[in-house]
Amino acid sequence: MAKKSEIGYRDILSSIRQKNFASVYILMGEEPYYLDLLTKALEAKVIEDETTREFNSVVFYGADASIEKVVASAQQFPAMGGLQLVILKEAQSMPQAKKSLDKLEGYVTHPNKTTVLVIVFKDDVLSSTSKLIKAASKGGAIVYNSEKLRDYQLPSAVKDYCQHKGFKIEDKAATLLSEYIGSPLSKLFGEIDKLCVAVPKEAGRITVADIEQNIGISKDYNNFELVKALSRRDYVTAMGIVTYFKSNPKQNPVVMTTTTLFNFYVRLVLALFSSDRSDSGLMKELEVKNIWALTDVKAGIENYNAVQAVEAIHVLRDFDCKTKGIGSSQNEYELLRELIFRLVTL
Repeated sequence: MAKKSEIGYRDILSSIRQKNFASVYILMGEEPYYLDLLTKALEAKVIEDETTREFNSVVFYGADASIEKVVASAQQFPAMGGLQLVILKEAQSMPQAKKSLDKLEGYVTHPNKTTVLVIVFKDDVLSSTSKLIKAASKGGAIVYNSEKLRDYQLPSAVKDYCQHKGFKIEDKAATLLSEYIGSPLSKLFGEIDKLCVAVPKEAGRITVADIEQNIGISKDYNNFELVKALSRRDYVTAMGIVTYFKSNPKQNPVVMTTTTLFNFYVRLVLALFSSDRSDSGLMKELEVKNIWALTDVKAGIENYNAVQAVEAIHVLRDFDCKTKGIGSSQNEYELLRELIFRLVTL
C-alpha cells in the first residue's frame, strides 16, 4: 500500500489554479470526490482556450485504453505551442491494471515537459513498491492518495467544507448532516451547497434549524437525538423518536439507525474500558477533536457499566439479523421499539 500522501488536495488544487503544473499526476484512492475535483481542475486550467483544447487534450478510459497509446499521446508535442493534457480515467478498469500501469515506468521517470499526464486510479491504491510509484518519485510526479473518510471524520470534513464556502456550522448540525447524509462526499457536500444557497450569506452560520427547514431532517426526531436519549436511558423520548421514524420511514431508514446506534455503543465500550476517562484521554481514545463530541458517551458512562455496553452490542446484532428476516417476520419499526426497550432495561 502506498504511503499516505504528504501533500493535501488543497495544496495540489492551489498549485493547479496558479498554473504551476507537474508533468505527471497519479491520483488514486477510495474517496472519488477529491480525485474528481482535482481532475476537473486540471481539465479547466491546463488548457483554458477551448479552441486549443480540442487539439491538445486527450482522454482515455481504462476499459478501452492501452498503455502504448497513452504513452504515444503523452510523447507528442502540443499543437500551437503551450501544453497538452493527457488523462487516463478509470485506470483501475484496465486488464491487470496494476501490472499494466507499471509499463508507464519509463515515461514517468523522464516525462515530456510539454505534456501534463494524469492517471486516475479509483477504489484502491498503488503500492509504494510498484514500478510506477517508484518512477513517480524519480520523475517528480505528484502522487495523491484520496483516503475514504471514516464516519467519525465526516463532521470535521463538513466543517472544513463549510468554512471553504464561507460559512460556519454548528457542531450538532455538522454531526446531524454527517449521520443522515453520510458518504459519498459528493452527496454530502452537495447538500451543503444547497444550504449555502438557502442560508443568507450575512448569517454566516448554518444551524440545525436551517437543516430542518431546507433538507427535511427533523431537529428533534433523528438518530442524533435517539442516541442522546438512549445514553441517558430516557425511554419516553426514545420511543417518541421511534414513533416519528415509523411515520416517516423514507427519511429514517432502520439500517441507518442500526449503524448509528452500533457506533455509539462501540464508542461507549471503548470509553468504559479506557484507563483514562478524562476529557483528553477519551478524546484520544475515541479519536475526536472536541469535547462536545464526548457528550453522549460521557452520559452513557454514567448510565451503563461495561457489561451492559457489551451486551447492547449483542442486542443490536440480534436486532440487525431480525430486520433482515433472520429469525423474525415482524415489521422493522416494531422490532426497533422492542430494541429500545431492551437497550434501556439492560
